[in-house]
Amino acid sequence: MSVSQFKSALECEARLIAEMKGEFIRPPSPALIVGSYTHAAFESNQAFTEFCEENHNSIFKSRGGKYADFEQADRMIETLKNDRFAMFALDGEKEVIFTGEIFGVPWKIKVDSINHERRLFSDLKTTQSLYKRYWSEKYNKYVSFVEAYDYVLQMAIYREIIYQNTGQYYVPYLVTVTKETPPDKEILEFEISDFDFEFEYVKTMLPSIIEAKNYKKEPVRCGKCEYCRMTKQLTRTIKVGYLLE
Repeated sequence: MSVSQFKSALECEARLIAEMKGEFIRPPSPALIVGSYTHAAFESNQAFTEFCEENHNSIFKSRGGKYADFEQADRMIETLKNDRFAMFALDGEKEVIFTGEIFGVPWKIKVDSINHERRLFSDLKTTQSLYKRYWSEKYNKYVSFVEAYDYVLQMAIYREIIYQNTGQYYVPYLVTVTKETPPDKEILEFEISDFDFEFEYVKTMLPSIIEAKNYKKEPVRCGKCEYCRMTKQLTRTIKVGYLLE
């Protein structure tokens, strides 16, 4: 299990299982490629060069220059690289993999940056705006992008797995930069007490996902994602009002 796999299953178990079987491949979204481009810039010069070579046609126009999204990403990268505190927070070993066990299930994580001397780890996130609000069914209230995209859950899991490997609880941070012009930025810290809720949430949701992964039950279809739309077969009519539920 990984955080990304867990989150994917929450969106649609059926899509996750189809991806695991090789029956469905999600096309990479432009936002995902831009995010990976930004991450590679802080991993190493070699990683960034290799990423640009592998994704040349997505990044560069045939007549020269980069597409607008990547020009914006360059501004975001420059914004962080010109900030000493941001670079301090990102200082450490890059893309480090750890494994552990939570609720009897093996987990694997990949940490953007970890500093064993300072006992901290950080994750780089890009977002539309630091202050945009999102309605969350999980929390039953308006939340920031951090809760909306389950970054609190992610950091809770990472912190626990790192503890299992080091014997120390490291302090987590999010280094965030926005897609605005000019980009905004912040380094975000967490209330560790909030992690208790995230673990209870994982404990509640995990059994269904594991049963689906082990083919012990039919995976739940969300009915709205690209996989569900592609494999949809009509068997009944629905009321007009159902469209807004």
